[in-house]
Amino acid sequence: MQEGILVEWRVKPGDRVKRRDVIAVVETDKAAIEIEVFEDGIVREILVPPGRKVPVGTVLAVIQTEDGQGAVSSKEEKFPVAGVSPAETGIEGKVLLEADALPVPASATSTQRIKASPYARRLAGERTIDLSCLKGTGPGGIINATDVETAAATVKTTPLSQPHNSSATEKPAVRDYPAAMRRAIATAMARSNREIPHYYLQTRIDMSRILRWLESENLKRSIKERILPVVPLIKAVALALGDVPELNGYWLEDRHQPQEAINIGFAIALRQGGLITPAILNADLKNLDELMASLRDLITRARSRGLRSSEMTEATVTVTSLGDLGVETLYGVIYPPQVGLIGFGKIMEQPWAESGMLTVRPVLMATLAADHRATDGRRGAQFLDALNRHLQEPLTL
Repeated sequence: MQEGILVEWRVKPGDRVKRRDVIAVVETDKAAIEIEVFEDGIVREILVPPGRKVPVGTVLAVIQTEDGQGAVSSKEEKFPVAGVSPAETGIEGKVLLEADALPVPASATSTQRIKASPYARRLAGERTIDLSCLKGTGPGGIINATDVETAAATVKTTPLSQPHNSSATEKPAVRDYPAAMRRAIATAMARSNREIPHYYLQTRIDMSRILRWLESENLKRSIKERILPVVPLIKAVALALGDVPELNGYWLEDRHQPQEAINIGFAIALRQGGLITPAILNADLKNLDELMASLRDLITRARSRGLRSSEMTEATVTVTSLGDLGVETLYGVIYPPQVGLIGFGKIMEQPWAESGMLTVRPVLMATLAADHRATDGRRGAQFLDALNRHLQEPLTL
């Protein structure tokens, strides 16, 4: 992304915050992202008001850390955005581009915190609905999109006879999110094909052991607690990345940068079109039940536009599956700056030869797309071998 809209602040000057607290919501081409803070400290100053569209890199707020560090002492430090001059700012340290300002409900700038989903806040902005006048019907009284739609439906429409130039007829422009998402995907994929020298490997995996174990395990559970077949695949990928860590990381600043944390981005198709790949953080440290809960939560929030910044920025590798649509083999495009993508097809009954005997087994085609700058084919093959090995040992997942 090149820019984003600051939708709301969830803190005010003087508030104490700790690492991973959500302090703001930013609207991007793909989702409304909950922005987390990565330092413990105190919010000293908020530099950008809600409703502003600002470039990536803009300083949004100043947080003083526990050791007294973090205070901004000069205009230059407050204003690091390349290509923006002081003449374009209305307040010291703020990027205030009036042409990009969006109408925001009065409640969004209030110091009173209103419990509402990011998607509901966006709808309220588009329909000029004051959230402070609504009663939430969601869990804990949170205002959801349905509440906003209901309120909008009760508002009387402006008579057609009213003059066209009347301010009462002016409405905020409705953003074309499907088109914006396709542009974002196009930018990332064009960069991937332009910059990354891909190589591809594939292997067939006998899924009979893991499926038998999964069937037996799910019989002990309620329907809501059952584990989907993709979850052991995610866990096996995480364990295999521990065996071949070169595939877990980034290519940045013209060098390979493996990462210690294994955060698996999972491609999720959205109802309005397009896809998004938020991360399951520390996937290798979660058991299958925790991974299932994380995946279910991630899908729900991705489709309601309520993801966190860490989930959108910290993925170290991506997993994608089109097996539910009947695709047998998937050759993915790496999401930069990552250096690997694992694709899974449909589990299909296929002939399988073992110990001179021919039988039929449930077989999965697994593929690896890897960045040749970071690894070579041998290491990629070792990763797929490790993935297969972990899937043959269900009790170790």
